[in-house]
Amino acid sequence: MEQKTEVENNPKITKDMTIGVAVEKYPAIVDPLMELGVHCVGCGAAYMETLEQGLKGHGMSDDQVKDAMVKLNDAVKDIPEKKEERKVIGKTENMDVVITGKAADKLKEIMKNEKKEGYGLRIVVMPGGCSGYQYGFEFEKEAKEGDKTYVVNGAKFFVDGPSLEMLQGSKIDYHEGLQDSGFKIENPNANSTCGCGKSFN
Repeated sequence: MEQKTEVENNPKITKDMTIGVAVEKYPAIVDPLMELGVHCVGCGAAYMETLEQGLKGHGMSDDQVKDAMVKLNDAVKDIPEKKEERKVIGKTENMDVVITGKAADKLKEIMKNEKKEGYGLRIVVMPGGCSGYQYGFEFEKEAKEGDKTYVVNGAKFFVDGPSLEMLQGSKIDYHEGLQDSGFKIENPNANSTCGCGKSFN
């Protein structure tokens, strides 16, 4: 009977993880993924796929996917999970939307480049896009009546009431890739997400 290795018994990376989450937690898997033929690690569509979907999309069989997972776990077996560093200033109880420190720091960088220090980022959900709803991002000087304001690492994010209802439990991050960079929303309320990663239903 074939003995399973420690990596197979206690995998850090599973085939059900999205490519984006896996790469964020374990950047060391980028090179092995490229060697496995998954060259679109940085693209918005692939970022939201599971590892299994990405690998099968490149023609792999179930057995090959299984072997690939062993290879990826081997690559990170001695690497601790990358912990997110996030400092929240202000109201934190019942925080229904999580905004990463990376997203906050990137917003401050963008605001400085745009000469809009002191502004915040408004996040809205509106009808449209290829899946029914789409996300919108725009600079805003201050909150409006009915907004909920999140202050993370000194950066402000505004969400109106109706949008907040559709963003409950979401994580807002910033992803930088060769083909696609921008603010990304992982929304547990979305039944499906368009390949562009910017619309959902």
